[in-house]
Amino acid sequence: MTEFLVKHFVKDHEKIEKVSVRTAYGVAASVVGIFCNVFLFIIKWITGYMIHSISVMADAFNNLSDAGAAIIGLVGIKMAEKPADRDHPFGHGRIEYITALIVAFLVVQVGLKLFKDSVGKIRDPEALKFQSFAVVILVISICVKLWVAYFNRTLGQRIESKVLLATSADALGDVITTSATLWSVLFFRFTGINADGIVGLGVSLVVVWAGVEIARDILEPLIGEGVEPEEYARITDFVESYKGILGSHDLIVHNYGPNRSMASIHAEVANDVDIEVSHEIIDRIERDALKKLGIFMVIHMDPVETKDERVIQARRQVEQTVEAIDPQVSVHDFRMVSGDEQINLIFDMVVPYEYDEEKQEEIRTMLVKLLQITDQRFHCSITIERSYIAGGKE
Repeated sequence: MTEFLVKHFVKDHEKIEKVSVRTAYGVAASVVGIFCNVFLFIIKWITGYMIHSISVMADAFNNLSDAGAAIIGLVGIKMAEKPADRDHPFGHGRIEYITALIVAFLVVQVGLKLFKDSVGKIRDPEALKFQSFAVVILVISICVKLWVAYFNRTLGQRIESKVLLATSADALGDVITTSATLWSVLFFRFTGINADGIVGLGVSLVVVWAGVEIARDILEPLIGEGVEPEEYARITDFVESYKGILGSHDLIVHNYGPNRSMASIHAEVANDVDIEVSHEIIDRIERDALKKLGIFMVIHMDPVETKDERVIQARRQVEQTVEAIDPQVSVHDFRMVSGDEQINLIFDMVVPYEYDEEKQEEIRTMLVKLLQITDQRFHCSITIERSYIAGGKE
């Protein structure tokens, strides 16, 4: 069913790097979500009303909030498709995140309302009326939500959409809440004990938690997060695949919405190559990055010594010493200025974010001491930096 819907409602569905195709995926997911959740709301609201069940009614309004979320998401996706203009040169892609955040707040609000109603039902319980069709309706609801979760997860993984993956997780949460509601109905049928209010309370807490989780996931790209290790490797491998590029570092990626990114990176080039030749390579990489990766990239050239064995040996010595002191630390931008009585080693040292100033100074002091044991003329000028990789080492 998933592939059938994709092939028939998403034009050029295989070209996921195109913004228009990605938008079509989002529209398809939203329309499916609206249809399924409105259908479930109607049948569960009628069922809850007929058997006087607050937990079933709560579950129904949870589906209604999901339908509203899908509508807002659909509007957000269409607004995010708006092209760049003078005031927004990187487009309007972040609108998708903002609408998802609005959805999260709506979900939390619905959950709090259900919490209040459930507390009222616990204090003043209303007699349940068991009906066999209610069990059938709830089982159908579970099956539908399982498919919706699978559908959104499949599409979310395909186009790398946090919104669709969050929707999938929310659908799985709905499966849990509906299962709890089904349990309360069956429990009343076989024991005569009315646990409806308590189950409704649990359902409301799950709904609130789902809204909080969605908000947390969406806030990350809005606040600004480090580049994922896989994305870091993809971009650096792309840059370093060009002849004339010896290495790269200091990759920073700014997210302006799904598939809308700007990046800057330092690319190492041989210092004895004509600057115009290296510049032409850099220009080509920037053009290709936009075409092949969909990333607007700005590249800074770093000249690297490739022939002077004294400089190469000194750099290797620094790298090996740093590795021995702490494998989580790395160096780049190495230069050496030689004199008769002093040799200046100039480089950047990348340390993990959790290292405080005391820890950084400890590593720096130990590094200088060990290098001077190798050669007393070594004088280090070290710039300490932090990695821009999410939880990783550069």
